[in-house]
Amino acid sequence: MAYFENKVVWITGASSGIGEALAYTFAKNGAKIILSARREEELKRVAENCKISSDKYLILPFDVSKYEEAESKAKEAIARFGQIDILVNNAGLSHWSKIKDMGMDVLRKIIDTNFMGGAALTKAVLPSMLEKKKGQIVVISSILGKIVTHKQAAYNASKHALHGFFDTLRAEYGGDGIKVLIVCPGFVNTNVAKNSLDRNGNPIGRNNKMIESGLDSIYVSEQILKAIQNNKEEILLAGSKEKFGVLMKRFAPRLFSKFISNNKLA
Repeated sequence: MAYFENKVVWITGASSGIGEALAYTFAKNGAKIILSARREEELKRVAENCKISSDKYLILPFDVSKYEEAESKAKEAIARFGQIDILVNNAGLSHWSKIKDMGMDVLRKIIDTNFMGGAALTKAVLPSMLEKKKGQIVVISSILGKIVTHKQAAYNASKHALHGFFDTLRAEYGGDGIKVLIVCPGFVNTNVAKNSLDRNGNPIGRNNKMIESGLDSIYVSEQILKAIQNNKEEILLAGSKEKFGVLMKRFAPRLFSKFISNNKLA
């Protein structure tokens, strides 16, 4: 897609999963990429696999839960390439525990990673986008930003918060050249389940069969690039079960409440 040629794209959570797939797909389409995540060695691996020259990428390690660092990281990124054309807020973390068993530190970690980090980084790059009168914010939310499932209250809440914040961003700055795309994936074959936290904040370390049989991450990344190019505001990338849940929640909320009380989506 010539649309992305030499555009500067910053991807958080770029060391695995959807973020890694997006790095490959943007690189394939000629973009300059900034790769951020906690693990620098994994970012180096992804950058090497992108097969692009060193002048077309920047490895910028960043734990988005430490959102007080967002402004300094944004200054580094802009100093390297002069601008950010597309910011992809992809970094995310899940958990697996009922509300009564979940520690407050787990709740805080999920909210800081999934919501506060993306909000802070967006605020950090927004002034430069507004100055140029153009910019695209891409938010990797979840189908669980529209419905809920058991044992993921903090994750559900963080994804719902993304919709409120970034829909407002679009409303406030859409007339100033700022575009916002919210992506709602269902099951995607990544390590999201394996990396999920238990009630005590420790990684679970095992995969989920529904996740393992989910959509291919490269396919998801390709659909995201198409949505960006077509100026979409929101897309659902999910199977029929998840999409049916969204429709039920919207048009028959009481029926959905009864259904979800007795069933689990994951």
